[in-house]
Amino acid sequence: MTDIPFWRTKTLKQMTSDEWESLCDGCAKCCLVKLQDDETEEIFYTNVACQFLDLKTCRCKDYNGRIELAEDCVELTPDRISEFSWLPSTCSYRLLAEGKDLPEWHPLVSGSADSVHRTHHSVKGRIFSEKNIHPDDLEDHIIRWVE
Repeated sequence: MTDIPFWRTKTLKQMTSDEWESLCDGCAKCCLVKLQDDETEEIFYTNVACQFLDLKTCRCKDYNGRIELAEDCVELTPDRISEFSWLPSTCSYRLLAEGKDLPEWHPLVSGSADSVHRTHHSVKGRIFSEKNIHPDDLEDHIIRWVE
C-alpha cells in the first residue's frame, strides 16, 4: 500500500471538509487588504491586514464568524475554484487548482505548522492592522513581496 497524500489523489471538490481546511498553510496573505486598479483590474497587495487577523499567529481571531464580521472576507470553497486567480501564487488552493503540488515548506509536507513562518512565506512580522491605517493611506502600503 502506498502513502500518497490526499492532495495528490483527490481534486479540490473531492476533498472532505477537514482535508480542505488543512490545505491552508497559515501564511495569511489572503487576509491582506488588496487594491484593484479600476482600468486594468490588476490587484495590488498591501502590508495591511484585516482587523480580525491575529498579527502574531497569522490566524483569524474569529474564523467561524469571519464572513459575517469582515465585509471583504471571501470564503474559499471548492465551488469557487474558478475565482482563485486573485490568490497569491504560493497559495495551496490556487496551486492545486492549477494542477501544481504543495511546496516543501507547506505544513502538510514539512510536518510543522511553523514551517511557513520559518521560511518567510507568511506575513508574520511584516504587517499592520487595518485598525491603525487610514483608508486614504492604503496606496502608501502597496507591497511587492507577496508574489
